[in-house]
Amino acid sequence: MKTIKVLNLYACLGGNRAKWDEVAEQANLKLEVTAVELDEELAKLYQERFPNDTVIVTDAHQYLLDHYKEFDFIWSSPPCPTHSRARYWGFGANGKKPIYPDMKLYEEIIFLQHHFKGKYVVENVKPYYSPMFNPMERHRHLYWVNFRLPNTLSNRTNSGNLNQKSILKDLCDFHDYDFRKYKGNQRMLKIARNLVDYEAGRTIFETYLGIERKNNVNQVNIFDLGA
Repeated sequence: MKTIKVLNLYACLGGNRAKWDEVAEQANLKLEVTAVELDEELAKLYQERFPNDTVIVTDAHQYLLDHYKEFDFIWSSPPCPTHSRARYWGFGANGKKPIYPDMKLYEEIIFLQHHFKGKYVVENVKPYYSPMFNPMERHRHLYWVNFRLPNTLSNRTNSGNLNQKSILKDLCDFHDYDFRKYKGNQRMLKIARNLVDYEAGRTIFETYLGIERKNNVNQVNIFDLGA
């Protein structure tokens, strides 16, 4: 059984990763996931959800630079607040408290494009400016990838409830996770809003594994022809 080594950066609670085991099992592949998360409380909860993953509490940006050669597939979801439209319209556009966008997002895209030999996904929100490096837009997210994504990643939609008293419950139901377990310093609602839809994560991982299976078949055919 072939082993696929995956690096999951800025792992949070693993919304993107939630269905990967099912996909790997269907493809008859062994999955080894290394998750990197700086927030110790999130890392603890991630480990509870995915006890077989290796969870490392450290800076994901530096970990990528130091360890990228060890993996077949890399998913990175750098922090989005400095790029988001919500923060811009709430604090930046009116001059109240503008800040620089965190360019680590684009540092990682450039680095992966030019140095990583496997497949990668860099995911973020639609920003308030025109994004660089031609991402693929799917729903309210942008994806910088080196393989083609399906036009639809998920048919699921949450309720869109704007009532602050019930939206957290709605997001708990949508992600099938109780965010009230989190006891750290970040806002629960921010974590819940930013978590990747697990069906989108499944579709993207299925697409990646489909490419890997096709490559493996082509390699076998080449060897057969040589024999």
